[in-house]
Amino acid sequence: MPTSDILIIEPVEAGLPAETQALVQAYQRASKASATIRAYMSDVRVFEAWCRRSGFRSMPASPETVAAFIVSEAEEGRAASTLGRRMAAIRYGHKLAKAPDPTDDEGVHAAMKGARRKLKVAPKQKAAATADILAAMLMRTPDTLTGKRDRALLGLGFAGAFRRSELVALDVEDLVESPEGLRVRVRRAKTDQEGRGAEIAIPHGRFIRPVALIREWLDAAGITAGPVFRPVSRSGNVRQGEGVRLTTQAVADIIKKYTAAAGLDASTFGAHSLRAGYITTAAERGADLTRIMDQSRHRDPRTVVGYIRRANAFKDHSGSGFL
Repeated sequence: MPTSDILIIEPVEAGLPAETQALVQAYQRASKASATIRAYMSDVRVFEAWCRRSGFRSMPASPETVAAFIVSEAEEGRAASTLGRRMAAIRYGHKLAKAPDPTDDEGVHAAMKGARRKLKVAPKQKAAATADILAAMLMRTPDTLTGKRDRALLGLGFAGAFRRSELVALDVEDLVESPEGLRVRVRRAKTDQEGRGAEIAIPHGRFIRPVALIREWLDAAGITAGPVFRPVSRSGNVRQGEGVRLTTQAVADIIKKYTAAAGLDASTFGAHSLRAGYITTAAERGADLTRIMDQSRHRDPRTVVGYIRRANAFKDHSGSGFL
């Protein structure tokens, strides 16, 4: 079966007009973020090529085929995260084809568990840029147009516990000032594939002052509409145009730049560090779990509880009275 068929299957009636089938398939494509679809397509090509070489059928695939594929990929030294994504792509393709999910099998689960143990992969979690670390980063930003942009990005990214994709997607029209601070409209997020959107409250603050940092950047750059965060040329000119905005990689680069300037190991920080830093700091200060989740938009409390446990690992420690 061609690669496109495993992801964009025809779960539509054969008698439908071609235009209608094309529309249904377009909605299927839109059901996952474009970056996810590109990753899935790549993974599916790998799986199909392996099946052809091994003489197995890729659609529908049997659990035994998928388990053997996992073992083969592990032997090739693939990362555990890559194996997980491969499984997600196979699962999604079979879901669209309305075929039984071969990844939902004890044999496949055992193969994945064994592969992770063989690879001895421990989850690599980026360091949290807590409020104290963020303050040190902000102190290293130059008083230039680029510095103003970077201060605004760091401050807002932290205050809203934003993902980098959410940050770079913000337009001026998504920012609504209020007496209490700023209301930021996130039009679409990782866990909001239907595009219902969310509104995030950003207080004025007394220390980070994210709202003031945003206003300082927009005023200095003369931005009144369109993308909030844009590239600045070496000559100090802001790139103009509706489609001109920073990339998600630029967010990671900015965070690494200023953590290094603050004397920290930049390799341990990444684009997720601002989001992790907000959650960790809020947990350290005793914020309520549900209120933290309101800001971070996490759906699963277990993820946030993990941050809270790490943040409070030494607080009221069971051995503090005798160690």
